[in-house]
Amino acid sequence: MQPPPGPIARLRSLRYVELHTPAFTEAADFYEEVWGLTTVESDTGARWLRGTSDEHHVLHLTERDRVGLGRIAFAVATPAEVDEAARRLTARAITPVTGPGPLDQAGGGYGLRFTDPEGRLIEISAQVEAVTPRGRDGAVPVGVTHAVLNTTDIDAAVAFYGDVLGLRVSDWSEHQMAFLRCNSDHHCIAFNQAEWTSLNHVAYEMASVDHFMRGLGRLRHHGITPQWGPGRHGPGNNTFSYFTDPSGLVCEYTSEVAQIVEDAWIARVWRRVPELSDLWGTAGAPSKEIRCHMAGVPDPGPLAPADAQEATA
Repeated sequence: MQPPPGPIARLRSLRYVELHTPAFTEAADFYEEVWGLTTVESDTGARWLRGTSDEHHVLHLTERDRVGLGRIAFAVATPAEVDEAARRLTARAITPVTGPGPLDQAGGGYGLRFTDPEGRLIEISAQVEAVTPRGRDGAVPVGVTHAVLNTTDIDAAVAFYGDVLGLRVSDWSEHQMAFLRCNSDHHCIAFNQAEWTSLNHVAYEMASVDHFMRGLGRLRHHGITPQWGPGRHGPGNNTFSYFTDPSGLVCEYTSEVAQIVEDAWIARVWRRVPELSDLWGTAGAPSKEIRCHMAGVPDPGPLAPADAQEATA
C-alpha cells in the first residue's frame, strides 16, 4: 500500500513533554516551588504540572530508575484527525503503540502514540481537558515551547519529522542543529547531531523579556544561577538561560521567539560562532558542565526492552 501524500496530521502545537527521573520528589518540588509550574494532578510516582496557559499540563514527571524522555505530545484539532493519522501511519508501515482512542491519562483526550526511528515516543491528541488560563503577571512559565533532541543522524531525523509529522525547517546551525516548526513559532523541536540519542533540553516560554528576567531573579533568590545565559540566540532570536533540574536534565527559560510568516520565511544556515550563538554577547561560552548535561545519557526510548535500557545505563 502506498502511503497517502503528505504528513499524517496538521500539528497545532507542542502540548507537553514527559520526563523520567529517579529523583522524583526532588524534581517535582523543583518544578513547582522553584521553576514556577503548578501541580494539576498527582499520583504515586507521577506528577502533572501546568503553566499559565489553558493547557491541562505542560510537564508530566514520572518516577523511573533512570533519567530519560518519556514522550513528546503534540496537539491536533479533532479526533477525526487522530483517526486519519492512524490510517496514514499504518500506510507508512508504522504501527501505533496506543490508540487511536481515548487516552487513559490525566487530562484525558483522544489520541495515539507511536515511536520514531530512534525510539522516542510521540503522542498526538485532541480534546484534552483544558484548564482556566491564569494571569500572566507572575514571572512563571506560560508553558513548554520547544524540546531539543540529540540524534545520531540529523538528516534522517529531520526527514522523518518533516515527512511524517509535517514539521518545517526554519533554520540550520551549520550541519550541527536543525530547527523545526509546526506553527508560527520559529521552532518547537530542534535536533542536535550527537554521539547518542538523548534529550538535550526542554524550554519553557516566559511571557516577555521582563518576565524572563524576573524569573531569573526568582531563581537567584533560591540560590540558583544560570549555567549558561542570559543571552539571545541567533537562530530563533529567542532569549535563553539554561539550568539543570535535580535529575541533571536541562531546562531553559526563553522568550520572544521569532514568529514565522509561512511562504515568506527563507531558512538560513547560521555559522556556529559566539556572536551568533548569543547576539547580546552576555552569556559567554557554555560551560563544560552544561555541555555534559545537554549531552545526557544514551536513551533507547521508554519502550525499549529492559536489556537495551541496561546496556545504555
